[in-house]
Amino acid sequence: MTGSVLAVMAHPDDLELWAGGTLALHAQQAPVIGAVRAHDDIRDAEAVTSAEILGIRLESLKDVDAAAVGELIVRHRPDILITHPVDDVHPDHRAAAAAVLAGLPDAHIATGTPRRLYTCDTYNSLTLSGQVNASVIVDVTATFARKMRALAAHSSQPIEDHFGPMARHQSGLWGGRIGVAHAEAFTAVPILGRLPGAAHL
Repeated sequence: MTGSVLAVMAHPDDLELWAGGTLALHAQQAPVIGAVRAHDDIRDAEAVTSAEILGIRLESLKDVDAAAVGELIVRHRPDILITHPVDDVHPDHRAAAAAVLAGLPDAHIATGTPRRLYTCDTYNSLTLSGQVNASVIVDVTATFARKMRALAAHSSQPIEDHFGPMARHQSGLWGGRIGVAHAEAFTAVPILGRLPGAAHL
């Protein structure tokens, strides 16, 4: 059964760019909440429209900090939490990931959730430590068109000439690794020393 998802990211278009196909896929079977820091009226409105396209619920945060993350976990009790790589090249992404790592332990002890924590992809799949080493690759071929429509809703950003081509390129590369047209990559992160288990290889 598909679990509920909380995705905590830095910018209004990060949900779509790095995990949009996966979020849309999960939203077909379980609640999905995307939480991003509020920006200006234009970008915030684009984020609302984009979330509606993906079929997810959007939460706009004044600050993406440990307290906000802990409150989100306690209130929503997600099965799965997604954020940016802790060694992302973008400082705002690193700050969001650090907030997740700081806010998660107490909330997890109090609620038992999330049970799985993943970091998403990043710019050209390169972090400060090297290439993204994905432990999970999700086939998003069925939801890729929705991901791209959601990304295009951020018309104030350089989607057509920059983020759009990058999203298509990266999804094609990850897809090629598992023999599908489009995929998104995620890396499992331990929660208090535990990683997600699998019943079979």
